[in-house]
Amino acid sequence: MEGETFLWLIRHAPVAGVAGTIHAADAPADLGDRVRLDALRRRLPQDAAGYASPSRRTVETARALGLEPELIHEFREQDFGDWTGHRHDELAASGGEAYAEFWNDPAGGRPPGGESFADQVARVRLGLTRIGGRPATLVVHSGTIRAALCIALDLTPQAALRFVIDPLSLTRIDRLATGWRVVSVNQRIS
Repeated sequence: MEGETFLWLIRHAPVAGVAGTIHAADAPADLGDRVRLDALRRRLPQDAAGYASPSRRTVETARALGLEPELIHEFREQDFGDWTGHRHDELAASGGEAYAEFWNDPAGGRPPGGESFADQVARVRLGLTRIGGRPATLVVHSGTIRAALCIALDLTPQAALRFVIDPLSLTRIDRLATGWRVVSVNQRIS
């Protein structure tokens, strides 16, 4: 982790699945938007190391961008435990008190069998230590990008959840000797 590190964080392509679902790690990416993928590829540095969450949708997106990423387990999406595979509207209607309670504190609350966003922030912090002092492209999840912004801006996890991170958007942050610098958030390249 020596030297400056310039990070291009890309949220994966939309999931090829039912909208509003808490998708599992094996959910595929919808790579149909070739125009946006090509435009995004042109914005990425040629000499950057490539990293991704081990989820299918991030790996497929990385490969569509011309990367063969090293998989970093710490960059996976927040674990929603027993709620994975279910739709939010279904959980709201039948998820009982636990689902409603979770939304009272979405940064600190833990779904049954899952982890909190604060847990994810701690995990992403560890993953970022594995990125060496060179430019790096990370194809990851919206929660992973929010966690990185939480770290870079020294925010509370609750505050970091306010960021919108769209599919195939670009967020740029740099780890400098003097601290973090945020260059851009949620840029939609086309």
